[in-house]
Amino acid sequence: MSDTAQRGELPLTFRHAVQADIRVLTALVESAYRGDASRAGWTTEADLLEGRRTDPEGVGAVVRDPRSLMLVVEREDDVVACCQLEHRGEEAYFGMFAVSPNLQGGGVGRAVLAEAERTARVLWGATRMRMQVIRQRENLIAWYERRGYTRTGECIPFPYGDERFGIPQRPDLAFEYLVKPLR
Repeated sequence: MSDTAQRGELPLTFRHAVQADIRVLTALVESAYRGDASRAGWTTEADLLEGRRTDPEGVGAVVRDPRSLMLVVEREDDVVACCQLEHRGEEAYFGMFAVSPNLQGGGVGRAVLAEAERTARVLWGATRMRMQVIRQRENLIAWYERRGYTRTGECIPFPYGDERFGIPQRPDLAFEYLVKPLR
């Protein structure tokens, strides 16, 4: 019996996003990272950044990009999670990962990450996954490390002054790349 069945939860289903999903995906990403709603989960960035995390234009660009896809994760027709995958040759980029705050900590994120890795391998033949995480998010980085990702030490500055990425609440934010070989 699967872990999901043992807990009495309905299974997750995965599909590629379409134009009609943009509004709900934007709201999901916002709820997982910003504002008071995000504090119900553990992935909130509300103490580091205010303002928006993304917008319909940003999500729509991923949905329409022929090199990218958004995985939509549903449980009984409710969108509960999503992530972006971008084809970059032998490497795939993983981003815009969001799990509904009230489901965080219950295994949904692990399942989404595993499906994203599988999809990148099968669809594009990717041999490595890359992502960027705010380096101050030590708990989140530790979560990825437990799933086989390693810190590269390669950092890029946070885009201060570009409110498309939020309004920083501290002066030292930066992104660090994490990578994982895909087998």
